[in-house]
Amino acid sequence: MTQKELLYFEDAIEHEQILIKITEAGLEKIENKSLASFIQDELSKHTKIKEKLMNLLEEKQNE
Repeated sequence: MTQKELLYFEDAIEHEQILIKITEAGLEKIENKSLASFIQDELSKHTKIKEKLMNLLEEKQNE
């Protein structure tokens, strides 16, 4: 893996982590159950994306 690729993965993981934190913070303040459900789904999506990126990074580093 090149340094540029490694930096890309690190940036992408960091961006997902920021989105997760923002989503969690917003979720705590939402009273509308329908909207909270939608936000929870989005949180789940970003968590899965972050996990996939981290797994790909591990795979690439072990090659």
